Amino acid sequence: MKLKKTSSINFKTLIYLIIFSIAILLFLMLSQTLLLKFSYERYQEKKIKNIASDIRKYNKEELYTRLEDIAYNNSICAKYVMEEEVVSYNTLMVGCGLKDNDGQIIDLMNEIIDDNRSTTYIKLINKLSDTKAILSGIKVSNGYVFIYSPLEDIDGANIVLRNQLVFLTVLVIFLACLISLFLSNKITNPIIKITEKAKRLGEGNYNIKFDRSDILEIDELAETLNHVEEDLSKIDELRRDLMANVSHDLKTPLTMIRAYAEMVRDISYKDKEKMDKDLNVIIEETERLNILVNDILDLSKMQADADTLKIEEFDLTEVINVVMMRYEILKTTEDYKFIIDLPEKAIIKADKQKIMQVIYNLINNAINYTGDDKTVYISVKSTKKEYIVEVKDTGKGIKKEEIPYIWDKYYKKDKKHQRNVVSTGIGLSIVKEILSKHKFDYGVRSVLKKGSVFYFKIKKN
Repeated sequence: MKLKKTSSINFKTLIYLIIFSIAILLFLMLSQTLLLKFSYERYQEKKIKNIASDIRKYNKEELYTRLEDIAYNNSICAKYVMEEEVVSYNTLMVGCGLKDNDGQIIDLMNEIIDDNRSTTYIKLINKLSDTKAILSGIKVSNGYVFIYSPLEDIDGANIVLRNQLVFLTVLVIFLACLISLFLSNKITNPIIKITEKAKRLGEGNYNIKFDRSDILEIDELAETLNHVEEDLSKIDELRRDLMANVSHDLKTPLTMIRAYAEMVRDISYKDKEKMDKDLNVIIEETERLNILVNDILDLSKMQADADTLKIEEFDLTEVINVVMMRYEILKTTEDYKFIIDLPEKAIIKADKQKIMQVIYNLINNAINYTGDDKTVYISVKSTKKEYIVEVKDTGKGIKKEEIPYIWDKYYKKDKKHQRNVVSTGIGLSIVKEILSKHKFDYGVRSVLKKGSVFYFKIKKN
């Protein structure tokens, strides 16, 4: 796989500014070349039209005297062709095509007279001087006034302007370099600092604060990275706790399995009753390991979206009664009390096995954290729109600031992992994943030194 070539912001800013500057200058160069001649010719045509309009205002005597001033003031030459005479004006002007007996011009003037039009405009190339010009014929009361306006060659002006644009191009490129240097430093310096700190963050140094600047986007990036740093710090702490706690939960049953297995091998094999008791301990610890592995696998599958829901209709009351049968042994061996308050029926639609797992894990959590009275309350409340399932313990409760973290794997508020009476320590994480997939509301209410109530809500069909 080939890596795409990259370059710095400094270099890219410089290149973009230079390209932009050259593009603007090329546009100006092309526009002046193409439009200057066109604009100049349009200007001359408009000027002649204005002259023609003024000429029609004068009578014969006024026109006879005023044409001289009109010709000089507008840099044109003119001929007043009357029945009895022809009068020329400003014909000594450079480029005037009316001063010579130019057959081309004479023919055009005769054509205009023969056409008898009020005003005629002809654009031509004077063959004698090889220059462009405009010949206009304006009909007056006693004849015609012909106006000849040469269109000056502006190629020389184009060359001068082009040379100036070349100089401006060099100047603009130089200025673009200076501007790009300023802008890139203004933008890149904060980014370089953020990049260096981000690298240290990636190496596991979470005691970093990203500084703000006076650029909105960079400030937003710094703020985001500060949140990332906080989250990564918490995740790293939870990871260490998870490794320590999983190791503890794996090591404890393995140690007991080995110890009781050695006891059976060396001592109790002679006493069947004692041997059976030791073997039961081994079986129980094996089952604990099995539950831990299954819980971790279930949580991993749900977090990877590899586990799909099988929605069906069932009786929630019946499911809770089935789950409670598993805890009969705790009533006799550990003196636990389970206070149950359920409706006769509670028909819902959900994944039956997953909801059973949620209830099982919530009861396990309550058993592990309930108070000295070893009492756990399980209830289902019915409202018009939903069923509310609650599992209550009588333990120490949870601090308000710690409630958002109790759903994390192996989170312990006292940071001292105690071996659970039942379950594996990741039950609440499984509860969170299952209820989130069902899109059920869930939460916890807790009062310090009085206990906690875990609940979730299921909408009625």
